[in-house]
Amino acid sequence: MNKLTAVVIGAGSRGGGYAKLMKDTALFQVVAVAEPIASRREQIASMHGIPADRCFSDWTPLLDCGKIADVAVIATMDRDHMGPALRAIELGYDLLLEKPIAPEPADCLALYKAAEAKGVRVVICTVLRYTNVFIKLKEIIDSGKIGEIMSVNHEECVGNIHQSHSFVRGNWGNSKRSSTMLLQKSCHDIDILQWLIGKKCKSVQSYGMRSFFTEANAPEDAPARCTDGCPHADTCAYNALKWYYEAKDNLWFRGACTGEVEPTDEQVLEALRTTNYGRCVFRVDNDVVDHQTVNMLFEDDCLVTFTMNAFNAGGRFIHIMGTKGEVRAALDGETPIDITYFQFVPGQGMGQERIDMKADNSITSGHGGGDEGLIRTLYAYLRGEYQGKSVPTIEETYYNHLLVFAAEQARLTGQVVDVEQFRKAVEER
Repeated sequence: MNKLTAVVIGAGSRGGGYAKLMKDTALFQVVAVAEPIASRREQIASMHGIPADRCFSDWTPLLDCGKIADVAVIATMDRDHMGPALRAIELGYDLLLEKPIAPEPADCLALYKAAEAKGVRVVICTVLRYTNVFIKLKEIIDSGKIGEIMSVNHEECVGNIHQSHSFVRGNWGNSKRSSTMLLQKSCHDIDILQWLIGKKCKSVQSYGMRSFFTEANAPEDAPARCTDGCPHADTCAYNALKWYYEAKDNLWFRGACTGEVEPTDEQVLEALRTTNYGRCVFRVDNDVVDHQTVNMLFEDDCLVTFTMNAFNAGGRFIHIMGTKGEVRAALDGETPIDITYFQFVPGQGMGQERIDMKADNSITSGHGGGDEGLIRTLYAYLRGEYQGKSVPTIEETYYNHLLVFAAEQARLTGQVVDVEQFRKAVEER
């Protein structure tokens, strides 16, 4: 099998994860990496045998080398996407760009237009499209077995500890440094809903707020940091010492708080003493919501309710109701649960059927197999061999991002937002 080549810009959890999958699947050879943290940069270099003169601490000198690979993987922080993405497009790279495209609608439009003008392919990491459970749902819907979709209820259960780690203490807790909660965490949920339904959204309404992870809920005698001897340490669900220091095998948390690939206990303690990861979960500068609901009206009177909520164990759950039947499915954390669907039209297979998704041996970790599915699909897509339905155009992804921005406007203004009017306002600025 002939490998494609890639450069990786941003080798944190997502970029490093994609680089590892490129190695594990033997589909891509990473030929250059740009990452400011030395241990992360060195890990990718060792994994793919990248020479020292192709390892950079910044993306600018890497892209100054010109187009040296087939695809550029860009997995920097949200507000750092546009610089390398637009430069890579200018050089003629196809892109694998971590979600979201960008935190502002105007930047999303600019990237979409730049890619269209240059004729390059841009794949955004909306990884739910590449999970077997959602691919099967799309197959069932498109087969007509449940008729026309009338309603969809979809839940993203973030998980209380994931919320505290990533969206309170972590990189995405403050929208001014990153992006809104709905855009960062749930843009691929909005995307998957539009993809499954296959129609345009007409209007959106939304409610959401940050109610629990606030200063008002901090115990009066709780110190600013968990390392300062909190009297509630034994009973607090969010004790940073427990999650980052005592849990020695939690490399995701320990790596995130230190920025290191294999952090030592001393590095973890230093991070807890000096960064947001060690702060009392109620005394951080976070501003993103911890629960939100979006109501959406699609064409042909299809009603959708999407809920993002931190107060649960985690997972995604969807219930789709059509004129001929209904279907339910879930990702319980990383594990796909059986799909069940029920048809109630005489002569067309009345009754309930269960599809055992756990029996599918191709399911792996990483968003229920979506991460690996994305890399395998990207390879086939770039080689012109892909026959599936998962890969959207950059125009489609841009439109689905606009739905998220419209929902945020609805949340902030308390109004129902007309999507077409919102789109025109963005594109006429």
